Amino acid sequence: MEETSREAVATAVQRVAGMLQRPDQLDKVEQYRRREARKKASVEARLKAAIQSQLDGVRTGLSQLHNALNDVKAIQHSLVDVNKDWRQSINTIENLKDVKDAVVQHSQLAAAVENLKNIFSVPEIVQETQDLIEQGQLLQAHRKLMDLECSRDDLMYEQYRMDSKNTHDMNLIDSYFGDMQKLSEELAKQLWMVIQRSLVTVRRDPTLLVSVVRIIEREEKIDRRMLDRKKQTGFIPPGRPKKWKEKMFNVLDRTVTTRIEGTQADTRESDKMWLVRHLEIIRKYVLDDLLVAKNLLDQCFPPHYEIFKKLLGMYHQALSIRMQDLASENLEANEIVSLLTWVLNTYKSAEMMGNPQLAPEVDVNSLQPLLSQEIVDDLLSTYMSTLTSNIIGWLRKALETDKKDWLEANEPEADQDGYYQTTLPAIVFQMFEQNLQVATQINEDLKIKVLHLCLQQMSSFLSRYKEEAHSYKEEHLRNRQDHPCYVQYMVAIINNCQTFKESIISLKKKYLTPVMEEIMTSSHASIDAVLDDVAKEGCSSLLDEVFMDLEPHLSELMTKKWLGGSNAVGTICVTVEDYFNDFAKIKKPYKKKMTVECHRRVVVEYIKAIMSKRIIFKTPEERRQGAERMKREAEQFRFLFKKLAAGSGEDTEGLCGVIEAIAEVFKLTDPSLLYLEVSTLVSKHPDIRDDHIAALLTMRGDASREMKQTIIETLDKGSSQPSPNYVPIFKDVTVSTLTVPKLLK
Repeated sequence: MEETSREAVATAVQRVAGMLQRPDQLDKVEQYRRREARKKASVEARLKAAIQSQLDGVRTGLSQLHNALNDVKAIQHSLVDVNKDWRQSINTIENLKDVKDAVVQHSQLAAAVENLKNIFSVPEIVQETQDLIEQGQLLQAHRKLMDLECSRDDLMYEQYRMDSKNTHDMNLIDSYFGDMQKLSEELAKQLWMVIQRSLVTVRRDPTLLVSVVRIIEREEKIDRRMLDRKKQTGFIPPGRPKKWKEKMFNVLDRTVTTRIEGTQADTRESDKMWLVRHLEIIRKYVLDDLLVAKNLLDQCFPPHYEIFKKLLGMYHQALSIRMQDLASENLEANEIVSLLTWVLNTYKSAEMMGNPQLAPEVDVNSLQPLLSQEIVDDLLSTYMSTLTSNIIGWLRKALETDKKDWLEANEPEADQDGYYQTTLPAIVFQMFEQNLQVATQINEDLKIKVLHLCLQQMSSFLSRYKEEAHSYKEEHLRNRQDHPCYVQYMVAIINNCQTFKESIISLKKKYLTPVMEEIMTSSHASIDAVLDDVAKEGCSSLLDEVFMDLEPHLSELMTKKWLGGSNAVGTICVTVEDYFNDFAKIKKPYKKKMTVECHRRVVVEYIKAIMSKRIIFKTPEERRQGAERMKREAEQFRFLFKKLAAGSGEDTEGLCGVIEAIAEVFKLTDPSLLYLEVSTLVSKHPDIRDDHIAALLTMRGDASREMKQTIIETLDKGSSQPSPNYVPIFKDVTVSTLTVPKLLK
């Protein structure tokens, strides 16, 4: 108390100090005093009220405790009186045991009397029930069966109440009603037969199905009643609970499974399309059954049966098991595709579970997959492995077929634009297209994998194609008479390369998104490179063919015969033009490359003839004649290749200009100006070498050894740099190595 008082005083001091911090607050001391007095009075009043309330509560509690004590004493006196009365009546209760037995016996006799009519007529009722079952009157049969069961159950229950250990009498009653169990089983068979055919029965005779459902519902109610009585008394009649509702769903489940499995009409040996037919039959049957279940069957069952939902689950489970069984078989590639397409797409499509008529009861998004992802992955892996082998085999077979065509005496077919071609690109890309269309039916990921596989195998195939084209060329060179249409088929091979390019671009645009196209750019580039190599080698082979025919005429160039008026260049031009009539059936851009390369090779061969020193001009007249002839022949070449390159944009001036520039060196009459003419030639063609200049000066015939050496040494000191657009030509021209080394010694 003292500590509390000190705390109160300290608090009051702080409070007063807080109020009187300034001198002007002293005027309000009286006001503060009155306010604190009012607060104190208010607090004291609340304390008094609280204490009074507590006192009233204590007073009331004491009063209730006093009353409770009086009640307990009264009850104690009453229990003493009851105990006295109970002890006095024990003997009386023991004397009533005989009455109790009499009551039980009376109850049994009453039950027997009540069922007496049924007891004596059991054989007759059994026969009537059997007849009703055979006649299909199932409701009436079940009614009589329930009467028999009720009589038996009542008798057995009374016997159980009287003496539960008396099994002899219980067995006697059960054996007397023994035929009743056979009736129950026979009736159940009839019910299950109707349930098995419920989807047919509901369309022909829905009343029969409703009767069966009513019988099952009756039995369910009896089962529940008997189970409740068992909890109370411990007694349950033989054969209970029947659980006919559970058995009904089991029958439906077995029926659904049998229906799914029974749709396989063919095997792989009898029909290669067995799986497609099997899956289509399943699709049709399941859709028809579910539509019937939703529109008709659902109305014949109580709502709490949820018959459509249960059937949907049964069909889904049966389908899942069937698909797993099919997936475990050694399926071929086309069969794997059929199965996965059906499982992943058809099953949830509008053709089956996504059918608008099944909505909203069937939500395809909530359906579980028929096959696990692991099984799907295994099937896809098997499919890709098989497809890889098949594609390799198909490509090899297609190439072998194409090679046989190369040996034919007839020209290859031409497309609508007149370009030679073989059927190889069409066969290859038709095969790719078919497999990609199939993969698209399954999923996007498989489509990309198949396209990648096709491009990968295409790359390997083109390498073999290149080798076979090279072998074709080698065989032809060994005996040119064995391949009468060699040129035409080589043109077709070159055109096939362009067709392959276009087909690959078409496939990628059709089956890939722009993002995926960018990812596969590297593989596409490698294929293009191989195709360009095949086409380039094909063009080179054709030009080799041309120049083999030109070889006799090229050998006449720069000879006495040529100087005397040989028509070798005219023959060369006619031969080249004749070949290019066939080459005109080469597709762009290879046709342009072919023309450019042929032009270059003709000029190179012409320059080689000059550098071979087959002729040495001995007089100014010979040099003039030779130079003029070279200019005329350069013009012939220019005219020829301008004609062949019409519309291609090829520069036909530069290459032929080399011949004219060389002619100017020969035409020069003043040897003192020879250095200027040669330097002009070198400035235009910086790749010209010393041996080339020496050969030209030797062919001219009037340049001394000192002049040759002076010109070459002077030109070496002032060698010029080629322009960026300059195309070297002299690098392909070889010269005999005798001239320059001997000259410079």
